[in-house]
Amino acid sequence: MAITKKIKGLSEAEQQCYKDNGYLLTGRPLFAKEKFDQLYGIFEEHLANKGELGADQLDVPHFKDARLFDYLMADEVLDVVEGLIGPNIGLWSSHFICKEPRVGKRTPWHEDSAYWQGRFDSFDKVVTVWLAIDPSFKENGCMGVVPGTHKNGFSEYADIDGSKATFDTEIKTTVNEEDVVWFELEQGHYSLHDSRIIHGANANNSEHRRTGYTMRYFSNDLVLNKEHPGNQTHKIYHCRGENKGNNPLIYL
Repeated sequence: MAITKKIKGLSEAEQQCYKDNGYLLTGRPLFAKEKFDQLYGIFEEHLANKGELGADQLDVPHFKDARLFDYLMADEVLDVVEGLIGPNIGLWSSHFICKEPRVGKRTPWHEDSAYWQGRFDSFDKVVTVWLAIDPSFKENGCMGVVPGTHKNGFSEYADIDGSKATFDTEIKTTVNEEDVVWFELEQGHYSLHDSRIIHGANANNSEHRRTGYTMRYFSNDLVLNKEHPGNQTHKIYHCRGENKGNNPLIYL
């Protein structure tokens, strides 16, 4: 029987692919099944206890549920992240994003960096790990990206109808869907994308729920703007390495 070598982090070819295109699909699960199943159960608890929040509004759940740090700080994740942004890693945010069957709104084309403009001195070392809590495919509103658009990161935006979308602005540039790479993921698999890449998602028009857990990291070589209003109460955490940007990290 052939022995499969365990992959730690990313290969050099995968790192280069991410650098060139602004995203990466590895085709691998992030966690072992037992560990993933435990995370799945935690998500179901948050969904059941969401109260007045929408299913897509379970933002920064780690602020109130310390169990999530077992995943956010896990070597399985940080080894991958280190291959993209280097060894000095901070946790920026996490978010359970759930699109319920038939009722999910579309996610407009946008760059994460545009919504965080002014909060860091640079956005070249901010990465999102998107973990498929449910299977993610085109019919249930999987994410799509426009490869190579991470080299800008600050498009012009226009107002849109927020009743049909997850927020009320969208890039002015028309996206040719023939250029889009759709992130169809098996349950437990993950994608990676640069904070500056143009991405979005269609509404969930299927009978199947679509949930992702976004885990966002930044290099502590970057400097957080401590005077920015959005940074006044936002908590960021030390994950690994040095704090070269002298950022206000929380150490666990």
